Amino acid sequence: METTKVVFTNHRSGEVQLFSGDNKIGKMDIAITGGNVTVYHTEVEPEYEGHGFAKILLNKLVSYAKENGMKIIPLCPYVNLQFRHHPEVYADIWFKVEAS
Repeated sequence: METTKVVFTNHRSGEVQLFSGDNKIGKMDIAITGGNVTVYHTEVEPEYEGHGFAKILLNKLVSYAKENGMKIIPLCPYVNLQFRHHPEVYADIWFKVEAS
């Protein structure tokens, strides 16, 4: 059974972690600044790729942002792609930088 959790290595940066039993099989690198959570990188162990585990990590990140009244800055290519392909799903938590 897969489980996810948000873990901070210090007061502003950390990971969303995905476990299968006792094995860590995926993670998202994140940081919190100014009331927003920035996601930099998503990684799933090669033997677990292609089974929707990155989406499980994204869902946990979205839940965390909503529970804490935060917006997500999607610098990670995977998360950015999901946000752009499904803007209606992520509209309420997507922090968009307006071009000047």
